[in-house]
Amino acid sequence: MSQRKFLVIADDSPEFQAALRFACRRARSTSGHVALLRVIEPAVFEHWSGVRQEIERQAREEAEAILQKMAEFVVAETGIPPEFIIVNAESTRAALRKVISDDPSIKILVLAAAVGGRGPGPLVSSIAKDGVKWGTRKVPVTVVPGDLTDEEIADLA
Repeated sequence: MSQRKFLVIADDSPEFQAALRFACRRARSTSGHVALLRVIEPAVFEHWSGVRQEIERQAREEAEAILQKMAEFVVAETGIPPEFIIVNAESTRAALRKVISDDPSIKILVLAAAVGGRGPGPLVSSIAKDGVKWGTRKVPVTVVPGDLTDEEIADLA
């Protein structure tokens, strides 16, 4: 397997599909592969640890099921199963800092800008403001328009 990973944040945003399609096309054309990051924000139950643990277990199972469903698309597009990365973190940016710092084979972070005049999205805005240093590493970020069609992605990637 190639050492070049295209990291995509597997969230529930409408533009996620554009980022995933673009990453799959780039991975296929460069002999790379896709890694999907799903961030689980901590459950806030200070009084009942058993309840908190059950909520966290359910959140992890849900994340695994979502990633498994996305894997079918990635395999169809690239021929290679994606790597699943599930991280418990306070924020997506904190999760990215940890994941990118820990894995030198992640070469490119692929994000999609928000569609419909909602601005670029919170993560793209954060990167524009704070830069792309992830712990001890700097990783290029590819920001694709969230409303790219399949044909446009095929042409660009």
